[in-house]
Amino acid sequence: MITSAIWFGNQQCPEENSSPSPSRSIWNSIAEAFHLWILLYKTPALKLWSDQPTSQLNKFGGSCSLLTRVSNDALGKFVLNQLDYYGVKKHLVKLEENESRISFAIVETRVNDHQSIIYRHQASDLFLNESDIESANIENYECILITGTSLAAEPSRSSVLYTLTKAKENNIPVIMDIDYRPYTWESSIKAKEIYNLAAKNCSGIIGNDDEFAILSGNYSEGLNFAKKLSSNTDLVIYKMGAKGSISYANNKEISKGVFPVKPLKPTGAGDAFLGSLIGALLKNYELETALEIGSAAAAIVVTKVGCAPAMPNLEQILEFMKINKINEGENNAHTTFW
Repeated sequence: MITSAIWFGNQQCPEENSSPSPSRSIWNSIAEAFHLWILLYKTPALKLWSDQPTSQLNKFGGSCSLLTRVSNDALGKFVLNQLDYYGVKKHLVKLEENESRISFAIVETRVNDHQSIIYRHQASDLFLNESDIESANIENYECILITGTSLAAEPSRSSVLYTLTKAKENNIPVIMDIDYRPYTWESSIKAKEIYNLAAKNCSGIIGNDDEFAILSGNYSEGLNFAKKLSSNTDLVIYKMGAKGSISYANNKEISKGVFPVKPLKPTGAGDAFLGSLIGALLKNYELETALEIGSAAAAIVVTKVGCAPAMPNLEQILEFMKINKINEGENNAHTTFW
């Protein structure tokens, strides 16, 4: 196997035909690569900016590829141009020729009574199929990041589940952002079934309290379910909004707070957190520090208009962290071993 990549640090390049060790953790397998490709399944919801986690990873000095489908019309071409603008590689993005639409979102820039309107009828990204996966040659990639929106409907659902199986066969770590959007699923029961099926082949799972409640089938059991998942998953992050996050990795429970700011809107916080967290881990930051970097990025983004344009680079995040202190609030920071 040729380990292809785009680098996020100063590691040595693995030799061609080298195979990753099945026993290595997700973070070791990522950090050992000289290059790192992120193959990202992400709904290209048109918000007049491109896909947020990919653009944020690029700001950490790396480069990302996006695998999806967009409509063959003016909006689809706009999305492709935005991917170029933010430096996201688009060679795996296909134009959907059937009757389809780019997802469209209108988001209010305010915190109180915040509302968003999202149109996803015949969404082009959900036409992703197995031929797209085969032509992408995922065995050449070092890491895969998916979002739960890609699991919401066929044929994308089966294609992504197929990808997860292939990734596991090739010892490629997969990170899943649950990203549950109820309006895209036929029912919460079906979402629970598919998410849990996908989770079996994931090395990392990231979601908020509501999303883990969907996986558990019981709102009050979301946190316990996240902890349970960590017994078979390298990293599980349970996000709690203003209360911070609880992460499970290497038999540790890590609780982190947030950076207090005066937000303009909540939109983009999760994308900033995810992209910055992964970017920091790829630069060999310890998990606890990477979590704080993700939290700082989220705090910065919610104080600015837009999402991708508001994403900070690592230098800006570190400067923010020098001036601002993380506030543990109701969730006192701690690390627990078990």
